Amino acid sequence: MTEQNSETPDSTQDLADRVNNRSHRPNSTAFRDFVASGWDRTPLNAEALAAAGFTPARRAAVSAAFPGERLVVPAGGLKVRSNDTDYRFRAHSAFVHLTGLEADSEPDAVLVFEPDDDGHDVTLYFRPRAGADTEEFFSDSRYGEYWVGPRADLEAMSTMTGIATENSGTVDDAITKDLGAISVRLVRQADTRIDGVIDLARSQVQADLETSEAGDAELAQMLSELRLIKDDHEIAQLREAVSITRAGFDNVVASLPKALGHRRGERVVETAFETAARSDGNGVGYDTIAASGNNACTLHWIRNDGRIREGDLILVDAGAEADSLYTADITRTLPVSGTFTEVQAKIYDAVLEASDAAFAVAAEHSERPVKFREVHEAAMEVIAKRLEEFGVLPVSASESLSPEGQQHRRWMVHGTSHHLGLDVHDCAQARAEMYLDATIEPGMVFTIEPGLYFKSDDLLLPEEFRGNGVRIEDDVLVTADGVENLSADFPRTRAEIEAWVQGRPQDR
Repeated sequence: MTEQNSETPDSTQDLADRVNNRSHRPNSTAFRDFVASGWDRTPLNAEALAAAGFTPARRAAVSAAFPGERLVVPAGGLKVRSNDTDYRFRAHSAFVHLTGLEADSEPDAVLVFEPDDDGHDVTLYFRPRAGADTEEFFSDSRYGEYWVGPRADLEAMSTMTGIATENSGTVDDAITKDLGAISVRLVRQADTRIDGVIDLARSQVQADLETSEAGDAELAQMLSELRLIKDDHEIAQLREAVSITRAGFDNVVASLPKALGHRRGERVVETAFETAARSDGNGVGYDTIAASGNNACTLHWIRNDGRIREGDLILVDAGAEADSLYTADITRTLPVSGTFTEVQAKIYDAVLEASDAAFAVAAEHSERPVKFREVHEAAMEVIAKRLEEFGVLPVSASESLSPEGQQHRRWMVHGTSHHLGLDVHDCAQARAEMYLDATIEPGMVFTIEPGLYFKSDDLLLPEEFRGNGVRIEDDVLVTADGVENLSADFPRTRAEIEAWVQGRPQDR
């Protein structure tokens, strides 16, 4: 990575300029005049984003929910990774959903709904492309075009999004004006600077903070619930994410021989997946879990620094994020030697049966109302019965399944399903009645992911079960006449998995 250059340190220097004491940026008038000259500043070509045909309906729904109120939806700002280097930018999901912007677009942008007689005027405030004659162009390593590449100008951004645009330098006034006379709702924790601007303005007009906080929470809740039903664009993007994820899993399988001989074999697997995710998409939608042997029994094992040994099962939970920022979420458990042992096969088949039971209940929504929580309950019924057969439950399966029991959950403490979309755990701020207690509807996309986790130090288990963890996770689209497994192209049965790892043709 190249360094910034500057002549003298400044106690008030920007965060992105913390290397002045070791840099050598020229500061002469001659340099400044020369570096600002001779650049082709033809406006960048722009065309409407793929989502631009769908976002007006999303914004209209938000407008209708909060008439007469100002709504503030920040993208978020850059976050420091270390000293003067930032993490790759990823905008807040509500902002992405309402603007259609993709990948690493527009840190510090803010979408503002300003009430009018017809609903709301919506304006996108962002930092437009700077002129070549500005200090920013050549010296600002955080935002300058010379350092991080060009940004859109106001007109181009409006063409791309279909939204009116303004320079973000005016956004503070736009979101605080007349605050005493108008209600303002804010998506909090997306941008701490904007949080501070709104909080200060509220204190100055002596706004009721409890009421304000409740209003902010209602906005976040509504924006979360707005994503429960996916439109055609979102479904297409999820299909794309699943497709990239399949390529990543093929890389994983191909990497197993190398991983077996490596002191950090799990990281060999992790990077094999992420090569496809980054090459063909925006990257991973969440930290990859590549957990071999007993590590598979740690639900969110992302350290991925363990060895992979002959006879192990390796649980790989991974999802590629498309450029649109929609992510897949798939788990497959693979026998690294190519064949499941007898005990591993028993565990795997129990989890697969639980998954099939969950799919079957979800598909019944076309015949009767099915609650989202019923998907989990169907899987748990199978898990409890199989644990009883394994001889590990201290009570009967029926007793364990009662609300007063739940002993089977020792070996599967997580839920069976969660919604999926821009976030891997999408719609997480929705009300319980809109999520767990909601009726399954066409357009919903969620996971089905039962598992069994038998830790090596679990003394209540027969020794041969210990150190084996299995999860099977698929991404499911609810359709008018049932459900579609978006990840149906992945090997799933035990025979298919073994053929995959062994490099044999798979009978599908």
